[in-house]
Amino acid sequence: MWPSLIAKAKEGGVDVIQTYVFWNLHEPKTWRGRGRNDVVGFVKEIQAQGLYVCLRIGPFIESEWTYGGFPFWLHDVPDIVYRSDNEPFKFYMQNFTTKIVSMMKSEGLYASQGGPIILSQIENEYQNVEAAFGDKGPPYVLWAAKMAVELQTGVPWVMCKQADAPDPVINTCNGMRCGETFGGPNSPTKPSLWTENWTSFYQVYGGEPYIRSAEDIAFHVTLFIAKKGSYINYYMFHGGTNFGRTASAYVITGYYDQAPLDEYGLIRQPKWGHLKDLHAAIKSCSTTILEGVQSNFSLGQLQQAYIFEEKGAGCAAFLVNNDQKNNATVEFRNLTFELLPKSISILPDCENIIFNTAKVNLEGNEITRTSSQLFDDADRWEAYTDVIPNFADTNLKSDTLLEHMNTTKDKSDYLWYTFSFQPNSSCTEPVLHVESLAHVASAFVNSKYAGSAHGSKDAKGPFTMEAPIVLNDEMNNISILSTMVGLPDSGAFLERRYAGLTRVEIRCAQQEVYNFTNNYEWGYQVGLSGENLNIYMREHLGNIEWNEVASATDQPLTWFKIEFDAPKGDDPVVLNLSTMGKGEALVNGQSIGRYWLSFLTSRGQPSQTLYHIPRAFLNTSGNLLVLLEESGGDPLHISVDTVSRTGLQEHASRYHPPQQFYSVQGLLLDNLTV
Repeated sequence: MWPSLIAKAKEGGVDVIQTYVFWNLHEPKTWRGRGRNDVVGFVKEIQAQGLYVCLRIGPFIESEWTYGGFPFWLHDVPDIVYRSDNEPFKFYMQNFTTKIVSMMKSEGLYASQGGPIILSQIENEYQNVEAAFGDKGPPYVLWAAKMAVELQTGVPWVMCKQADAPDPVINTCNGMRCGETFGGPNSPTKPSLWTENWTSFYQVYGGEPYIRSAEDIAFHVTLFIAKKGSYINYYMFHGGTNFGRTASAYVITGYYDQAPLDEYGLIRQPKWGHLKDLHAAIKSCSTTILEGVQSNFSLGQLQQAYIFEEKGAGCAAFLVNNDQKNNATVEFRNLTFELLPKSISILPDCENIIFNTAKVNLEGNEITRTSSQLFDDADRWEAYTDVIPNFADTNLKSDTLLEHMNTTKDKSDYLWYTFSFQPNSSCTEPVLHVESLAHVASAFVNSKYAGSAHGSKDAKGPFTMEAPIVLNDEMNNISILSTMVGLPDSGAFLERRYAGLTRVEIRCAQQEVYNFTNNYEWGYQVGLSGENLNIYMREHLGNIEWNEVASATDQPLTWFKIEFDAPKGDDPVVLNLSTMGKGEALVNGQSIGRYWLSFLTSRGQPSQTLYHIPRAFLNTSGNLLVLLEESGGDPLHISVDTVSRTGLQEHASRYHPPQQFYSVQGLLLDNLTV
């Protein structure tokens, strides 16, 4: 999809593609740099289309990406403290940063070598957590900056949200309103840069989508330029999909679908087109902005003018109306202008308005879904119910509750906690009480499902599950499945974060309580049996016995499989999972991400029902779909569909930039990128 996405960004007036570098993708254990991990190939594709690159190496990136981009093996380095003046961490951070820079240098990809990379980033929003590290924070900032600069890329380095970024590293702004909130560069020799202009906001399971209007984005972009801003990056211009297990804690699989290019890479109007017009308008007066002297003065109580003027040459003006509700009539250079509420008008000649941020000249285009195949034939499906491990089945034993992430090493979302228990005859109406700092807990008593509970992104502290259970007089096997829906991605001391069960009790009606939290022998299994047997891969389907699907649709921990043909045409392909509960979907062995339909928003709707299957994952026919359903769902009503957007027609108006202003759309300005 890279060539198409980059081309659409370029068509929309974008000059630079900005990307993080994902350490845990490239080096989960050994180096992986091919296919979707080919960062060099990605940069070269951008270069081939005549655009430039900002390479945010990090290597901590946050980004709603599992573990903030760190590979989990870093957790097991002795005495390590992430993102601190800590020698073990600095050793591995420097190794990774140096490797990425060396890869780019060897291909001649820095602008100093004639390549497309014009900026690099070291660290990421560190000032948000710096105070937590005490006297180990400031020296780390100085070391990171010095280490990066000494790699001699020949292009500037930036630190976002780091007001004291040491020279020559440039401090930059992240947010939605940097024209209003940014304190500016910390040196007069540095430009004003905005590395993340949030076009929307990421969405979590149980959360509603955040809608940011095209008008609001355009207003703040224009204000930043009017205040001498020289670089603005949209986060995200295209968000894409968190395939596999890459999304961080509680973050949905679709990422920034509300961006100008939606999750599938389709143009979202009016956002894409309105910003395209804005970019063209700014570029039409770019020489004046770059070479002119800026001044500003009041036009009214809530109105302001920003002017760029060259001696005896050009003049460009930005007329700002900060009144949220009312039009404003202003006098500027002996001319009268009517300014729309909360808007900025661009006058490339200080006389004629060619663009107003609040005047949208395009119709919105809604997503259209076309059903291709409904999987309603039970005879086409096969199912396998996963094995519930008992204490005797487990090889890993401990007399305490183990921490989830340190036990799984991020090899799986799942960790089984098991123990055996024989109650006293006096225990009536037993209730299993579980407290957990993971994300989901599901209980099984003697291999029968007993109940489940889950946390949420906003909840602080452990969540609680209380499930009435039935116990035998003899020995009982209690199996509790702890589930992570992505690892945490932010916060100080990430290496110390705790997940998993924190308290387990069986409470009886007579107030008798059996506490298994400490000094009790537990057995553990990492991952599900089907997961460990790779039964989602065609070559491993025979590792278990598949059965008819009819009796398994409401069973937890069930795998379903079916084959299907790819929809005809070129439209993006989606899997409609609206009748499923929670789990993961895999196509031809490729995970298209986690799903969690049973976690409803405040409006009673799932956060995401459609899951993107890139056509590159598909064969013409005989595609294998495997679903891991954790809580019980109905696969007989899911479907494979295609999606498209219509209504791309632009509408002319007096605010629409004249055609000649589009002629400079492909230019990269020396100091100004949008």
